[in-house]
Amino acid sequence: MLFEVWAPDAERVELRLEGCGHPMERDPGRAGWWKAEAAAEHGARYGFALDDGPTLPDPRSRRQPDGPDGLSAVVSPALFDHEPSWPGRALLGAVLYELHIGTFTPAGTFDSAAERLPHLVDLGVTHVQLMPVCPFPGRHGWGYDGVAPWAVHEPYGGPEGLLRFVNAAHRLGLGVVLDVVHNHLGPSGNHLPAFGPYFTDTHHTPWGAAVNLDAPGSDEVRAYLIGSALAWLRDYRLDGLRLDAVHALCDTRAEHFLAELSAAVDRLAAWTGRPLFLIAESDRNDPRTTTPRESGGLGLHAQWNDDFHHALHTALTGESHGYYADFAVDPAAALVKTLSGGFFHDGGYSSFRGRSHGRSLDPRTTPASRLLAYAQTHDQIGNRAVGDRLSAGCSPDLLACAAALVLCAPFTPMLFMGEEWGATTPWQYFTDHTDPELAEAVRRGRRREFAAHGWAEEEVPDPQDPATRDRSCLDWSEPGRAPHAELLDWYRQLIALRRGEPALSDPSWEYGALAAAPEGTVSFRRGPFHVAVNLADRPATLPLGAEAAGARVVAAWRSAGPPDPDGRLPLAPRSAVVLATAGAGRDAGR
Repeated sequence: MLFEVWAPDAERVELRLEGCGHPMERDPGRAGWWKAEAAAEHGARYGFALDDGPTLPDPRSRRQPDGPDGLSAVVSPALFDHEPSWPGRALLGAVLYELHIGTFTPAGTFDSAAERLPHLVDLGVTHVQLMPVCPFPGRHGWGYDGVAPWAVHEPYGGPEGLLRFVNAAHRLGLGVVLDVVHNHLGPSGNHLPAFGPYFTDTHHTPWGAAVNLDAPGSDEVRAYLIGSALAWLRDYRLDGLRLDAVHALCDTRAEHFLAELSAAVDRLAAWTGRPLFLIAESDRNDPRTTTPRESGGLGLHAQWNDDFHHALHTALTGESHGYYADFAVDPAAALVKTLSGGFFHDGGYSSFRGRSHGRSLDPRTTPASRLLAYAQTHDQIGNRAVGDRLSAGCSPDLLACAAALVLCAPFTPMLFMGEEWGATTPWQYFTDHTDPELAEAVRRGRRREFAAHGWAEEEVPDPQDPATRDRSCLDWSEPGRAPHAELLDWYRQLIALRRGEPALSDPSWEYGALAAAPEGTVSFRRGPFHVAVNLADRPATLPLGAEAAGARVVAAWRSAGPPDPDGRLPLAPRSAVVLATAGAGRDAGR
């Protein structure tokens, strides 16, 4: 088989395969590339030695059986032979479910996670969004410290385990999305700098030197990352990718890396005949992120919208510290603004940043479905001092109200694992660094960060303590008992209603009577459906108007009843209701 590696500054490169050395020769057709032919079977261990140095893993390794610092293993192309039966599942109309393989079940493997997929089918979600699965030091971690962007974390099950998981999901009709990290590599086990200019001091990021997207040598680095992205979609038949923190991708070239990536993914979609998509995590509030390339944008298909989360979180909890401060000034107005326009910071002043921030979206060119809406994510839970979910401070009634707003708005909704039953397990920041100095630095840094916000050192969980990860695993006994079972049934109702009624999954920004009051009520109309929630601990009455008179209740949480003949809707404290007028489908609410 052919072994290749890009090492532009090396004078000599040797393939070391199963203990034997094979000199490599320069590829005359590609500058900086080396190649060698050698017989190798599936699983054979190998690496590359540059200028008689130590044996290093392959930058394009598909498997690292002994972790990031070990030798690479040959993965036979036959592993990726598939029956061409999966037609794909598009993002439009989707309900996503974010999960972490290592804590979705106590076993923390692809196979154990696959056993729980029927729960997600019964819930009604359409896509599973996996947090990163690339190799990282140790056994347990969030995955954002991965260092081998083409490989799969061995403790989860390696490449074969991921393939089994994807196939199991597809057999059940579930699409699979993978979170990938292009903006940095982890601090331990990163051997890329030995091979070439994968990083540059031209720009600096929170993780140090930036990934080289625009300095000398960046053509190959861009091709490296794009090739990795396409391999996930092509070889594992994934349906989409979530791109971590794209605002940290420093690129001054005329064609931005993200535009080049989106073009490559669109070409692959055309070639495979399957819908493929990219979802960005972006802090910029920049409409160009999801504007089509032909209209001057980057061409990504959707992006996370933290502004909606912050508005909703503030309305539910009353928190006002940090980046919640601007939203807490008038939570009702913040909710209306994000529901009607997506971004709260759309060019105005952001006190958290100390400057103006963002641009407004054009509803004529940006469907609401290009924004993901959520009440909870791994970031918004795990980056809190003790990893507390909304369920730690909000009653099941408030959680139900949040679900109604997420699942009935025109955005693409996303849930975080366990949210659907109000899981009481926290989701904390945990690591398993094998380097003692790095482990201690992470521990001290985490505690120092939250000490500045008033937390005592002993209150902040130790990321390196195995108990921190164990506490973060879902408790699968909860969904079958009160009060979790009732909340789970509510999520099922709302998702079924959304998926069954085109008006509730319509990606347009068309609303009727969108309003929120300081007293805690939020209401809007989408087609023939009225959605109303009362976040307050006292009853309320909403004057919905004559058109709501005679509307029937199709989904209700603690509802006080249907509208009266004048269209006034009584709402019990901390309740939610979806009404259907005469124009709704006959099966609405079933």
